[in-house]
Amino acid sequence: MKLSNKLILSFLLSIFISIFVISFISNTMINNRFENYLVEEQEKKLQRISNDLNELYKDNGYVLYEREINSYANIEKVYIEIRDLNDNIIITSSSGRIMNMSGNHGRMMRQHQLPQGNYVERSFPLMEGSIQVGSLVLGYIDNSYLTEGAILFKETLTKSIFISAIFTLFIGLGISVFLSRSLTIPLLDISNTAIEIRKGNLNRKSKVKSNTKEIVELSESINYLGESLAKQESIRKKYAQDISHELRTPLTTLKSHLEAILDGIWEANEEHLGVLMAEIDRLSNLVDELKNSFRAREIDFILNKTTFSISKEIPLIVTNFIPLYEKRACSIEMDIEDNVFINMDREKLRQIIYNLLSNSLKFLKKDGRVKVVLRKENNKSIIKVIDNGLGIKKEDLPLIFDRFYTSRESWEENPDGSGLGLSITKSIIEAHNGTIDIDSIYGEGTKVTIVLPLNN
Repeated sequence: MKLSNKLILSFLLSIFISIFVISFISNTMINNRFENYLVEEQEKKLQRISNDLNELYKDNGYVLYEREINSYANIEKVYIEIRDLNDNIIITSSSGRIMNMSGNHGRMMRQHQLPQGNYVERSFPLMEGSIQVGSLVLGYIDNSYLTEGAILFKETLTKSIFISAIFTLFIGLGISVFLSRSLTIPLLDISNTAIEIRKGNLNRKSKVKSNTKEIVELSESINYLGESLAKQESIRKKYAQDISHELRTPLTTLKSHLEAILDGIWEANEEHLGVLMAEIDRLSNLVDELKNSFRAREIDFILNKTTFSISKEIPLIVTNFIPLYEKRACSIEMDIEDNVFINMDREKLRQIIYNLLSNSLKFLKKDGRVKVVLRKENNKSIIKVIDNGLGIKKEDLPLIFDRFYTSRESWEENPDGSGLGLSITKSIIEAHNGTIDIDSIYGEGTKVTIVLPLNN
C-alpha cells in the first residue's frame, strides 16, 4: 500500500474513532443531565401542586370541592385524591381523566419510539394549620416529564451530533488528503532523487518546496550526499589520473634506459645500472607514499597514543637532521619549551616533523636556516617550523595540501617529489584533532604552524 493511502486511512480512522468517542460521551452525558433536570422539575411540580392544594384548602376554610380538584388535575395533568387519616378516600379527580392522560402520553411515547410509562402515585400531607388532617395522593405517569418538547430536544440533539460527525468526517477526509499529499509528494521526489543517485546520476537534485523542517533537512541531506559522491567521484578520477601520471615518469625512464641497453646504445655498466636503480628506488618510494596516502583517512583508527614529553622528543628528531643540513651548509635552530607532555602517537609525531624538515631542506639555499619552536598555550602545543627558503607563491598556497600537487618552482628544485608529504601530514594532524597552517612569502621563506591538543 502506498504511503499516501496509509496516511489517509490512518487519519480517517483516527478521526472516526475520535468522533465516535466524543459523540457517545457527549450524547450520554447531555441526555443524562437533561433527564435529571426534568426529573427534578417533576419533583418541584409535585411539591408545588401539594403546596397549592394546601393553600386552596386553607383559603376555602379547610374545605376542598370536587370541582376544584377536577379542574386542577386537568390543568396539571395529574390524578388527585384526598384521603383522611384512616386512608379513606374523601374526594378524587375524575378517573377517566387520568386514563385519558395515560393514553395520550402513551401515544406520544409510541410516536417518538420511547418506552411506555408506568402509573405511579406520590403522597403528600394535607395540613390544617400545623396539624395533618389527611393525605394528598398525586398520580402520574413516571416518565410524564418527557414532554413532546423534551423528546424533540433529545432527538434533535442526537441528530445534530450525527450530522456534525458526518460533516467532520468529510472535512477530515479533505484535510487528510491535503496533509498526505503535502508529505508524500516531497518524499516521492526525494525517493526518486535517491534512486537516480543510486543509478549514478550524481548531478540529480531534490527540489522540494515544503514547510516541514524534517522534510527540508532530508532533501538537503540527499542533495549533500549527491554532491559529496560527485566530488568523491571527481577526486577518484583525478586521483587515478595523478597516479597514472606519477607512475608513468619513472616507468618511462626505466623503459627508455633498458631499450637503450638492449639496442646496444648504452653499455650495461655500473653508471647506467645505477641510473636504473635510482629510478627503481624512486618508484618504490612513490608506491610506499601512495600506500600511506590511501591509508590517510584511516589514521584515526590505527593511532597508538601514549603520553610522552614532546619537549624531549622533538630535539631527538631534529638532531637526526643536523648532519643533513650541515652537508648543505645550512643550519637548524631550536627554541623548545621544557616539560610539555602530550598524548598522541609518537611515531606519527616523528613523521610530521620528518616531513616538515625534509621539505624545508629541499628548498633551502646555501647558508639557509630553519628554526623549530615549541610552546604550550591553553592546554595546546604550538609547533612552528620556520625557514628562509624558496617560499611558496600566493596562488599555490590553497593547493599545497592536495595530493600529488607540486608547484612548478618546487618541481624544478626537487623533481623527485611526489606531492604527497603535506597531504599525509595534514591527515595525521587532523586525526589528532589538530590543525596545520602555512604562511609563506615567495623568495623569503615559509612558516608552518601546528596546533595539537595536549590531551586527546
